[in-house]
Amino acid sequence: MKPDAIEPFFATLAAANPEPRTELDFSSVFELLAAVLLSAQATDVGVNKATRRLFLLAPNPHRMLALGEARVTELVRTIGLYRNKAKNLLATCRILVDQHGGEVPRDRAALEALPGVGRKTANVVLNVAFGEPTMAVDTHVFRVSNRTGLAPGANVAQVEEKLLKRVPARYGVHAHHWLILHGRYVCTARSPRCGACAVRTWCDTGRRLGA
Repeated sequence: MKPDAIEPFFATLAAANPEPRTELDFSSVFELLAAVLLSAQATDVGVNKATRRLFLLAPNPHRMLALGEARVTELVRTIGLYRNKAKNLLATCRILVDQHGGEVPRDRAALEALPGVGRKTANVVLNVAFGEPTMAVDTHVFRVSNRTGLAPGANVAQVEEKLLKRVPARYGVHAHHWLILHGRYVCTARSPRCGACAVRTWCDTGRRLGA
């Protein structure tokens, strides 16, 4: 993607959806952290179905720990890799209680030190909960960044680094949401809907297809 295409690319996405939101359901920073931790290799719909009851019973780390591993595992069993995720969630809750007063820290290093929390999860929490202009690169963001030429890279670290450099600051807070939603509903993996794409004019692939 040419440098002068980046502004209209994001301006178009912003005009269509000025306030994009994650599709995970949560009502607190802790619930957001738990939902993102559980979402690896799972759909937001599937996670929301499981957390609806989980968060009703355990809306904070103290109550999650009180449920115990067997009960938490049972409640999230419909999610892929649920046993390991349940263990990580409870281990994370223990650290939150013991080291952070039961609160989710606003610090990347502290977040990434939590079991089951990697850079992508930390980026989501920092962005969604605290409004920081981070770039959480999931499969959708990775695909869209490469396919459009916005931030091509061989791995998520390269894509994240390029996004941080190329995305204009005024779009930084919402950029990864726009890219996720665009990849989820328009620039899909198997059958991208290029004919219905509002930003195809600035997309490298779109131009090759004669947009």
